[in-house]
Amino acid sequence: MYRMVYPFLAAFGRGMGVDLPTLTLALTARSLAGVFGPIIGSLGDTRGRKTGMLFGLSLFIIGVSLVVIWPTFLTFMLALILSVVGKYAYDPSMQAYLGDRVAYQQRGRVLAITELGWSLSFIIGVPLMGFLISRYGWKAPFPVLTLLGLGAFGVLAWMVPGDKVRSGVQSGLWRNLRKMFSHPPVVAGLVMALLIGSANEMINLVFGVWLENSFGLMIAALGAASAVIGLAELSGESFAAAFTDRLGKPLAVSLGLGLNCLAVLALPLLGTSSTGAVIGLFFFFITFEYAIVSSIPMMSEVMPSARATVMAVAGASVSLGRALGALIGTPLYLFSESSPVIPDLLPNAVAAIIFNLLGIIALRYLQLGIESQAETPVI
Repeated sequence: MYRMVYPFLAAFGRGMGVDLPTLTLALTARSLAGVFGPIIGSLGDTRGRKTGMLFGLSLFIIGVSLVVIWPTFLTFMLALILSVVGKYAYDPSMQAYLGDRVAYQQRGRVLAITELGWSLSFIIGVPLMGFLISRYGWKAPFPVLTLLGLGAFGVLAWMVPGDKVRSGVQSGLWRNLRKMFSHPPVVAGLVMALLIGSANEMINLVFGVWLENSFGLMIAALGAASAVIGLAELSGESFAAAFTDRLGKPLAVSLGLGLNCLAVLALPLLGTSSTGAVIGLFFFFITFEYAIVSSIPMMSEVMPSARATVMAVAGASVSLGRALGALIGTPLYLFSESSPVIPDLLPNAVAAIIFNLLGIIALRYLQLGIESQAETPVI
């Protein structure tokens, strides 16, 4: 649900009769919904990890089923918002559940394995959604997504054991938030998350429109291109699982962001052909995924006493960064597309590099803060 919007943005717009700026506002609203992440994601701390995961899936199911019942732009936008809010309820609880059970020294590998869902959604899910859209129209994915959500809810309720909430945690949301925002390593990590999200959205938002406008790729071809991007993310997550714990989390994140800057810089140069554009996107997504997945275990350990809340706020920071990137990225792309001298995507690439470099600076403050506070070993 989250990933299919980007490659098929133009197809959704045509189906609903809305233009790109209007769709961008819907995606911005989805990203801004991340401000509710700290409140909803803290359920994993206040009501238990399993409850948080089930609640997140419930919001997702409600969102996608709205489009099945009443397929309009309004319900499409509500589905975007409810599904992403559900994600911000589910992810922190799931990550905290694993964080409670896996030592920090091995947590990079374990959390990287959970992130394989992102790449597999591009490899399997997005091409399937593209097939459904091309055959049956823009509404076709939503009944399938509703059934998948119901299936996931049933499996989770049946297989995951319940967990007890620690004494005194139930009323600790605002106390946890105050403690987090007075803790410099947490603040630095949240700033880093916002900047990384902004950098990625600069390209993520417009690559489907770019491929369609520049090379005339049809929906099926866009689905195939998405599968290639999914393979890139699968590779990035696999590298994170294999090397993040060995290299050390800060070095791994810095390496990923630095290489992502090079990939972004190469995109306008490689984008003279559809093959070159897809190759450039492959390197862009593999380096971004390696960086973001390597950062997750750092944030999961920076304040263990409020682990789910920290992960929820970090997710909200990424979402706000994506909202910022969406607001900036579309005007930059439309400007380059209308200019006879500026290559398509170049302004977006420059903005993404700036955000990445600022993210590396924030990462350094996060690392120094952890070391100076000596709350956890930096591994």
